[in-house]
Amino acid sequence: MKDRRLQRALRALDMPTARVFAPLLGPCRYKGAYGGRGSGKSHFFGECVVEEHLRLPGHRSVCIREVQKSMEQSSRRLILDKITRYGLEPWFDVQDRAIRTPGDGLIIFQGMHSHTADSIKSLEGFDRAWVEEAQNLSAQSWRLLRPTLRKKDSEIWASWNPVFEHDPVDQFFRGAGSERPDLVAVRANWADNPWFAEGALPREREADAAARPDDYAHVWEGAYRTRSDALVFSGMVEVRAFSTPDDIRPYYGVDWGFSKDPLAALRCWVAQDVLYVDYEAGGVGIELDAIPAVLDTVPGARQWPWRADGARPETISFLARRHGFRITAARKWPGSVEDGIARLRAFRRIVVHPRCTRVVAEFHSYAYRVDPATEDVLPVVEDTNNHWMDALRYALDGLIHNRRTLPRFTAGTVRQIMKMD
Repeated sequence: MKDRRLQRALRALDMPTARVFAPLLGPCRYKGAYGGRGSGKSHFFGECVVEEHLRLPGHRSVCIREVQKSMEQSSRRLILDKITRYGLEPWFDVQDRAIRTPGDGLIIFQGMHSHTADSIKSLEGFDRAWVEEAQNLSAQSWRLLRPTLRKKDSEIWASWNPVFEHDPVDQFFRGAGSERPDLVAVRANWADNPWFAEGALPREREADAAARPDDYAHVWEGAYRTRSDALVFSGMVEVRAFSTPDDIRPYYGVDWGFSKDPLAALRCWVAQDVLYVDYEAGGVGIELDAIPAVLDTVPGARQWPWRADGARPETISFLARRHGFRITAARKWPGSVEDGIARLRAFRRIVVHPRCTRVVAEFHSYAYRVDPATEDVLPVVEDTNNHWMDALRYALDGLIHNRRTLPRFTAGTVRQIMKMD
């Protein structure tokens, strides 16, 4: 009798879905929805959780955030609102830390930050994991979660507002390898939400468009954050083509690749308290014997001194003794990273040539750590997306360490530079 009542409730259930989420309705191992505020991403996945627990008795789901210190920080309130809105209270036993569902099913709420490789094994038999605010999920948490849900036909869902391109969830769903057949992701914004006009958000959006234009694209249109207090070089970097004068003093830096990290090399120069970056080279998977040819793509590579990461003395020796590069290890000291950043930030401006695409990308994503619970910017630089940034610090090692006067130029060179600016 109870089963028949459940079937009738299912047939009567009417949860309208915005067209943008239609690709997520079929079975798929990985489902993602990303975009700005007001898109309805969380509401869509919250309704999916409720509907699946009616349609599939015995189903088990875990709703995840990176940090969850209390149930108030979880998706529990949203799911309870959906249960109430559709009159489904008879089928859900709401408890303090879990929700019991038909057929001895279960919905729980957890923070990944507190999990270890051993503790997360408790989720092995779950059918669904929904990661809300997935932009905050750490690389370690993502690595732990993915292989843990191993049950046949299990799925991992993620909803997030993009922040940086290098965030693990963005890398997985939108980066290299995202063409895999068991993955589907959709971009959803306020304009894709048929019910957007029903609340107070339209006025909020219009106010932000007028008063916060720098943040509008990120907050409302799902764009990456490009201007933020968290970005180390926010507002300093200009990307434009320029010609390099003949008599500049170039500086060369290289950061060695390890495992999946790229070899990163670049050339830069300084004039009128402006730092210019005009060439880059490198990539992932470059073998030792191929490094000389890679460095030679940077003009003047054999004539001028290089500064390199000192962690690979054998590579430095190989390039110096067997290939004639004038290369030595950059000096390191306690606080050398912070000192290097401070010196770079002291430039009046940093200008990067458009051909240096990887340098540009790192300048737009090199950031201080942000506390996911409070959104406070912390005085610690994220150890990611920093390979060309490290190469830049190595290149300017002498200026950073010795605090020398910046190079002087001939009057003709100064006039040429002033024309460029």
